[in-house]
Amino acid sequence: MSPLTLTAEQRETLIQNSLKARDGSYSPYSHFRVGACLLAEDGTYVFGANVENASYGGAICAERTAIVKGVSEMKRKYHGLAVSSDIKGPISPCGICRQILREFCPLDMPILLVPSHYSDKTITVSLKEMNNVKTDDKLVETTMEELLPFSFGPEDLERPQTVA
Repeated sequence: MSPLTLTAEQRETLIQNSLKARDGSYSPYSHFRVGACLLAEDGTYVFGANVENASYGGAICAERTAIVKGVSEMKRKYHGLAVSSDIKGPISPCGICRQILREFCPLDMPILLVPSHYSDKTITVSLKEMNNVKTDDKLVETTMEELLPFSFGPEDLERPQTVA
């Protein structure tokens, strides 16, 4: 399988849409807005924002919001994701979001972790380079497999099982 790639236009659209998606955030408790944008296999973009709840446990992250919206619209395969927040540097999906994304996203899918103040001067680094670059003005470009190594996915349920 060849790695998925994004065109320059798809990449920029994902980034800008993730920044716009933050405006849909309902975060009256943490005041931590997060936006996400998925590029579906059919070329459409699915926005997501975090939605908090007074019970705290009922909150849903931006990445899961985007997946749930997309899946409910019959979009089951994705080719890219961008995630942004209001903090200076890039942020990464939480563990639960990574596992939900893994259900619908190929391991080689590009994932862009976007700083809040993204501009044409923002540098792009890999996940491995991230900690060696001493600026918050960096976009981290990674993949599903790098974010969730040795992951469990739908294909694992089809593997032969032994009966004890």
